Amino acid sequence: MPLLPASLIEPLWGEFAALIGADHRPEFSPTHPWGCHRCRVPDRVVFDHVLAALVHGSGAERLASPGCSDRTIRRRPAEWVPTGHAKAY
Repeated sequence: MPLLPASLIEPLWGEFAALIGADHRPEFSPTHPWGCHRCRVPDRVVFDHVLAALVHGSGAERLASPGCSDRTIRRRPAEWVPTGHAKAY
């Protein structure tokens, strides 16, 4: 059973992706010295995990999956907060 109906999640993601510029983010981590390693987890995957944390009230450690670590679930919203498009959860 999905966390929330797709009729709620898809419009939320559409608006949020436009605000954070999800289409313009690099595929690889820009801080890596070689520039071609450490692929970034897509913003959509992190968004789904953050929504799960907010709806269930559980921590990132419990919601982490092989495709998205608990550190990514905590760090990516921290990247979104300074842009003014998200508040710390």
